[in-house]
Amino acid sequence: MKKLVMAFLAFATLNMFAADLDLWKNSTLNKIIQSGELRVGMEPGYMPFEMKDKKGNIIGYDVDMARKMAKDMGVKLTLVPTSWDGIIAGLITDKFDIIMSGMTITQERNLQINFANPYIVVGQTVMMDKKLADTIKTAKDLDKPEYTIVTKLGVTGEIATKKFFKKAKIVTFETEADAAAEVLNGKAAAMVYDQPYNVLFMSDKGKDKLVHLDTPLTYEPLGWAIRKGDPDFLNWLNNFLRQAQEDKVVGFSDELYQKWLVETDWLQRVQ
Repeated sequence: MKKLVMAFLAFATLNMFAADLDLWKNSTLNKIIQSGELRVGMEPGYMPFEMKDKKGNIIGYDVDMARKMAKDMGVKLTLVPTSWDGIIAGLITDKFDIIMSGMTITQERNLQINFANPYIVVGQTVMMDKKLADTIKTAKDLDKPEYTIVTKLGVTGEIATKKFFKKAKIVTFETEADAAAEVLNGKAAAMVYDQPYNVLFMSDKGKDKLVHLDTPLTYEPLGWAIRKGDPDFLNWLNNFLRQAQEDKVVGFSDELYQKWLVETDWLQRVQ
């Protein structure tokens, strides 16, 4: 009987080992290591996380983080520019290995894809025509039929706009730049979009022309997205992120935050 039990345990152990081995073989992380290439999907139009400089190179917070990630993996980095409306489909169909594009973690998206732990938290804020500063004191004051509120199509800014502005006219645009231009040109009263973008816009084109209502309307953690059913890759990403955030000697995460979200010298490269 004892021999039978031992044989059963040995058989179970072998099955578990085989299952773990199959899981690793099918892991995106293993495929990245075997191919020697990390493919990162991103939409290069979301300052300061990813955008193109004057030479057409993609730069930004997420790009620097992706470079660090590829270096730690010991592989080369390949950026895959992708339109926002097709970026989740591109991940699912294996056009790239990971989305690193300032994507907000939402329950709806989480039904299709998995997220690593948040690497930064942002919220939706409002940039408003300066001419309204005497009458509009809070975002709530803009919720009237006579005001047009703009945002970008298909992002959490659109969701927040529809949630908080039930009476105002809402217009969406393909890019955040087009939406912001509507407010600058006096065709819209205000724009709802991610706080980091709005802060940078106010330091440049919006200066002396717009007012930033900087109290966030929402809580929005940003995370890297991967395909479902890949615990090995998810584990590696979370450990990589924890090291980047907590390593006080290197201070990589703090350096990125200062470089892209506090300082504005890089704006000269994209204008």
